[in-house]
Amino acid sequence: MKADIIIKNAKIFTSDSDNPQASALVVKDGTFAYVGDEAGLADFEGEVMDLGGKFIMPGIIDSHVHVTIPVGFEYAPMGERIEPDGKQEALDIMAKYVKENPGEKRYRFYLEKKFLKGEDIVKEELDAICPDAELQIQEGEGHSIWVNSKILEKHGINDDTPDPIPGLAFYVRKDGHVTGNMYEGATEIPIILDSSMELTDEQVDAALQRWIDFSVEFGVSAVFDSGLPGDAKFHEKVYKRLRALDEQGKLPVYVDGCLVVNAENVAREGLEELKRFQREYNTEHLKVHTMKIFMDGTQKIHTAAMVTPYADIGTTGSTAFSAEGIARLLKDLNDADMDLHLHTVGERASRTVLDGVEMARKEMGDSLHVRVTCAHLEIQDDADLDRFAKLGVFANFTPHWHAGDPSYSAVWLGEERSKKQFRCKTLWDSGAHVAWSSDNIVFMDFMTWNPYLGMEVGMTRMITDKTRHYDFARCAEVFPPEDERMDIEEMLLGFTINGAVQLGIEDTKGSITAGKDADFLVFDNDLLTAEQEGFSFNKPADVYFGGKKVN
Repeated sequence: MKADIIIKNAKIFTSDSDNPQASALVVKDGTFAYVGDEAGLADFEGEVMDLGGKFIMPGIIDSHVHVTIPVGFEYAPMGERIEPDGKQEALDIMAKYVKENPGEKRYRFYLEKKFLKGEDIVKEELDAICPDAELQIQEGEGHSIWVNSKILEKHGINDDTPDPIPGLAFYVRKDGHVTGNMYEGATEIPIILDSSMELTDEQVDAALQRWIDFSVEFGVSAVFDSGLPGDAKFHEKVYKRLRALDEQGKLPVYVDGCLVVNAENVAREGLEELKRFQREYNTEHLKVHTMKIFMDGTQKIHTAAMVTPYADIGTTGSTAFSAEGIARLLKDLNDADMDLHLHTVGERASRTVLDGVEMARKEMGDSLHVRVTCAHLEIQDDADLDRFAKLGVFANFTPHWHAGDPSYSAVWLGEERSKKQFRCKTLWDSGAHVAWSSDNIVFMDFMTWNPYLGMEVGMTRMITDKTRHYDFARCAEVFPPEDERMDIEEMLLGFTINGAVQLGIEDTKGSITAGKDADFLVFDNDLLTAEQEGFSFNKPADVYFGGKKVN
């Protein structure tokens, strides 16, 4: 048989449990025609590439990223980073900047809430330093903002404006009046990206091309785009450009897309819109079949939903859906042959999802085929750790987060709980299906999108002087629990076949298996024996997508 590519003398990590290692492969018409030892090459004709023992693995599958939000941030940056000593200094710094930079339509700043030292900023204070233009402050994690009255007026937000998701995505109020502070994407994203619909197709394409170039360079062959809350119009604007790029043969990355539904009371309406997305955004490398829900928020701003109250303020946060709401939604998604992906940082967010899945399974039994994924899973209650495997719920972790100083989160979690975060190895060993991701909302220099950074921190739970990193404080001590560190094979599987199974594309992607798409990476060094510290500097020498070399 005439072949397009014949490779021998390679060390091939296949991610295929039935054939885990091989030394030769053959590609024909964009798929693997053969994977095995060199004796099997006798059945094929063509030029043979002797790789001299180089390492080959499947293309990376990053199963929780954000493609559409960063496109908006390319043209609406987070702003000037400030690190004040308290609120008054923050106001002074911003006032000075506004005075020295007159005439801007919107002043943007970036501020970690910890620098306010327990105080908060209200719109009247921002109005005082910027009365004639718009002023916006992005909180460090990207889950809350402060704005002045000009922005509130522009978006019609006043004391009577209802909260999108009470207790989770809401406008902070004092004595019944909005303060200009708001939490979570359903409130803030429409403001942050309010000029993005004015972007030209050329501008959107330029931002996407930066992401495509990174993906090709680092060997990311497929992603799950986990959506954009609160701004479906801009989300669709980007999907239109992804579709156009694919139709033009310019999308060498498979994009598994979604549509975000903000709240339980609009779930059925959202499902109908998801069905439309599935019909309209359906090209070779762009598919949509998943509903995304931001089930809770983040720990630092106390919007992550907890079983045990926060140690510092005693609240527990809220979830976007109840367990009963999840169960009802699963029935509707099952009928529509759709999947469900959820942001679940806190222990009660994932528990509510697990409870909903359990309710649906009791009623529907084996007929329930919705793939349910809980992403991030920063903190888990011990009682829920074995339920993922039992209920068939996918666990998606962002391993480059699995490092740091636990004393920081001890402020809100308490010392004991802060040392029991990101228990990915426990879930893996329980038999749960675990996949890895890089989760980012900005492109910048793409260093935290680097899957080999995720692999390094997943293995070491440290960030050291040897780590290729961006904007991370070094922490050369292992982030507890130490026994939650993964090995390299587990990291490779989680970034390949496990991601494919999560996305439902395991029949065509995720492993080097005869009949699957020929997405594979060639490395000069052996990743299986590479040093863990500094692993983040790895990068493929050659990248193949659908049997074609793309780098």
